[in-house]
Amino acid sequence: MALFQMEYWKDGPWFPGRLPQIPGVFSQGATLLELEENLGDACRIMLEEQGPTPSDGTTEMKEIEVLA
Repeated sequence: MALFQMEYWKDGPWFPGRLPQIPGVFSQGATLLELEENLGDACRIMLEEQGPTPSDGTTEMKEIEVLA
């Protein structure tokens, strides 16, 4: 189990939201509880599709500059 911060807002009758820590995880719900459940489902799907990071030492990290 992992804990993530849920960011949400009210848009008419809906509560759209996202998990800022995981790009691409967005959803909505009629209630905050429904939004939380939907974001949990979206998160699980995203992490399953992403797959594990290779642990054989072949991955590297590099900082890049992005102009906004």
